Amino acid sequence: MKKILQLAAVLATLSFTASAHAQAAGALPADKVLPSGVALKWTAAGTGEKPLATDTVQVHYRGKLTDGKEFDSSFKRGEPATFPLNRVVPCWTQALQEMKVGDTADVTCPPATAYGERGIPGVIPANSVLEFQVQLLAVRKR
Repeated sequence: MKKILQLAAVLATLSFTASAHAQAAGALPADKVLPSGVALKWTAAGTGEKPLATDTVQVHYRGKLTDGKEFDSSFKRGEPATFPLNRVVPCWTQALQEMKVGDTADVTCPPATAYGERGIPGVIPANSVLEFQVQLLAVRKR
């Protein structure tokens, strides 16, 4: 029993040390829900700049429906996507302005901030919540 308690104490110390080190090194940002309902959960923290809506961004991403069906992926194409941030669905414009270059986040888009009632026939049903894994690679100022 004494060895188990010693092991637990060592593990607790290591966990605390790792947590303190992560905070000092710039730990992941806290999960965030925007007023529109767009939700972000960071899975990797970057150190670069945040884009403005008028900037052009380069990203890798994977998009899926809530049932898990993937409908698009730059990862599968093997090439990141580049686009003006103010020329995509509102969810992306809002979410990416919260991210720094190097960040990876899981982004949930309510229907009103994605494709809404129209959807994309044959790809995204009307009024779908969309889930994206987004990695912000670069920002080009306009």
